[in-house]
Amino acid sequence: MNHSRKAGRFFSMRATPQTFRKQERLCSRKTIEELFSNGKSFNCQPFQVIWNFANDNLPAPAQVAISIPKKTFRSAVLRNRIRRKIREAYRRQKQNLYNHLQGSQRKIVFMIILKGIDEPDYDEIFHATGRVISRLSGQINTADSQPC
Repeated sequence: MNHSRKAGRFFSMRATPQTFRKQERLCSRKTIEELFSNGKSFNCQPFQVIWNFANDNLPAPAQVAISIPKKTFRSAVLRNRIRRKIREAYRRQKQNLYNHLQGSQRKIVFMIILKGIDEPDYDEIFHATGRVISRLSGQINTADSQPC
């Protein structure tokens, strides 16, 4: 095994590539249940975002899950297409969030839930994801400034 493949397995906050790795996905059922019971939420059309601070043993600064309601979008093909668009928009803009998290020395988990009834196009998703990331950064600041 050469050195570059070995080093590629570990996550570095300094030079974050524009990738969306497995370790950045929120997969733990226990963490998701805790997120829904104790998390903070806000709406940023067409998304609802539920987030919470995470313990420091996460492999990435942020873990994200994306949910598209089956009740609104019956076709699995359509849900998967929307999910891919949201993942791509997040992947391209996550560096802003990671820089903010690195500065505040915090790690978070969050879930993006689509609340609209129409399929959004990529530009709309891209701009909404940017608003979500900036609002999430602002809420992290206010949560950090509040005393325990």
